[in-house]
Amino acid sequence: MEFGKRQDPKKRVIGISGVVIFHILLVYGLVNGLARKAIELLPAPIETKILDEVKTDEAPPPPPPPPKLDIPPPPFVPPPEINIASAPAPTNTITASNKPAPPAPPKPATGVTRAPVVKAKLCREPDYPAVSERLGETGSVTLQLLVGVDGKVTDSKVQTSSGFERLDKAAQAALSRCKFEPGSVDGKPSPAWAQLKYTFRKQK
Repeated sequence: MEFGKRQDPKKRVIGISGVVIFHILLVYGLVNGLARKAIELLPAPIETKILDEVKTDEAPPPPPPPPKLDIPPPPFVPPPEINIASAPAPTNTITASNKPAPPAPPKPATGVTRAPVVKAKLCREPDYPAVSERLGETGSVTLQLLVGVDGKVTDSKVQTSSGFERLDKAAQAALSRCKFEPGSVDGKPSPAWAQLKYTFRKQK
């Protein structure tokens, strides 16, 4: 070997190129081999399908009929003998008693009855309702008045209406405060009903 001589540059380039190509081939082989193994190691996808439920239209079989049982006839029971004894005919008996007969009811009194005396002139005249006067309501009302033994009215009711409730109430309220001559039975004061009629007229 001779020292001091320079190497040929062409040989040097060829050597470097060979090394580079070798490394490229080595890297390419490694990459392709690993990729193929990775692809081979991956499992294939699993496909699933949903199956429709099979419906059957067949109805369940009917239950078996119940077994027929022979029912024995009921035992014969003879009817009981009934003897009806004839009762003797009733006899009407009259028994005498010493009890006195009940007293006869008292007869109604036949005394003289006098009706109470009721006059509208003896009372204060009823007030004419302002609404009825403005509306021109008129009419006659007949009252039933119960006059007590002192001549005061203890109860009252409308027998015949004037056609207007306001007029009926005004007459009933005023005439019920009056004092009349009471009725009597056998000369003694007695409560009794009496009629009184009052007429509402337009004021001039």
